[in-house]
Amino acid sequence: YMIMETLKITRKENYALVQLSRGKANPVNHQMVKDLSATFKSLQEEAEMKGVILTGTPNFFSAGLDVVELYDYDEDQMRSFMIDFGAMHVQLSRFPKPMICAIPGYCPAGGTVIAITADYRIMNEDPKFSIGLNEMKVNVQITTNLIEAYTYWLGTSLANRYILEGKLFTPPEALKVNLVDEICPADEVMVRAELKLQEFLQADSDIFGYTKSKLRAKWHAGQELRGGADLEQTLKVWWKPEIRAKIASLIASFKNKKNE
Repeated sequence: YMIMETLKITRKENYALVQLSRGKANPVNHQMVKDLSATFKSLQEEAEMKGVILTGTPNFFSAGLDVVELYDYDEDQMRSFMIDFGAMHVQLSRFPKPMICAIPGYCPAGGTVIAITADYRIMNEDPKFSIGLNEMKVNVQITTNLIEAYTYWLGTSLANRYILEGKLFTPPEALKVNLVDEICPADEVMVRAELKLQEFLQADSDIFGYTKSKLRAKWHAGQELRGGADLEQTLKVWWKPEIRAKIASLIASFKNKKNE
């Protein structure tokens, strides 16, 4: 059992349980990105760790990017965050071992970016929760890598439609479009995740890893690595005065809600 600044890691007999653990809503900041990257690197190298369950805390997988913290980053910090966030998404998508995502609640935007790298997603069925890449709605430029990942799971036409709409799905809607694989009551999410992982662990680990990489070959081939034109475009949009103003008013609305 190990606690990093933003994660709790429990090593079981033959798999690891990685829990996002940053306040109530697990918003993604630079430290969480670094913690996830380091954790998955070491889990990939540890022979006795055959798979991973990635989860959050009650009612939250992750509320997405921590816009309150990100808003205060300077240009160098933001560039560095975006590079590392993109690299973490690619790294998790290429993780060779079985990875199950147990989603206890809200999982929009940055939460979805992490969750769509898994092999299988099980979500709390409560319709008040949501999942999806709603970047269009929150004024963040979506990258090629996220489009490739969404397309892998939803297919081209649905990914196209729902990215342009910035749609968030309820768990039953997410199940219909294959964004999640199972939905169930809150108290069953972890149980089902463990059952599914044990099913995957029956396979020979080499065969599983090779098959996973073949299944994802087209997805991986479409990924942009370490920034490039995509990064510059995302940063350019982030610093647009009108976008900054929209993010500032979003942050003000969070603070008002807290004070109510």
